[in-house]
Amino acid sequence: METRDERGKEDAEKLLHGVLILDAKVLGFTAGILCGLSLFIATNWLVVKGGEQVGRNLQLLSQYFIGYRVSFFGSIIGFFYGFAFGTLGGALVGWIYNRITLLRTKMK
Repeated sequence: METRDERGKEDAEKLLHGVLILDAKVLGFTAGILCGLSLFIATNWLVVKGGEQVGRNLQLLSQYFIGYRVSFFGSIIGFFYGFAFGTLGGALVGWIYNRITLLRTKMK
C-alpha cells in the first residue's frame, strides 16, 4: 500500500512532466502569426504615416525577403515571410526546449 507522500510525489512528477512538454507545432504557428502580423502592421503603419522616405530601415528587409517593399502589397508579402520564419523559429525553439526537458527528466 502506497503512502500519501509517495502518491503525492508520483502525481507531482506526472504533472511536472506533462506541463513542461510544449507542442512545438502550436508554438510555431503562434509565433508565425505574431511575426507575420507584426511585419504587416509595421509596414502599413509606415505607409499610412507617409513622408519623404517611407520606412528606410524596414526597406532593408527587401535584401532578404524577395518581393517585399514598404507598400500595402509589400505588407501582404511580408506577412507570409514573417509567418514562415516565425513558424520555423517557434517550432525550432519548441523542439529544442522539449529535447532539453526530456534530457533533464531522464537524468533525475
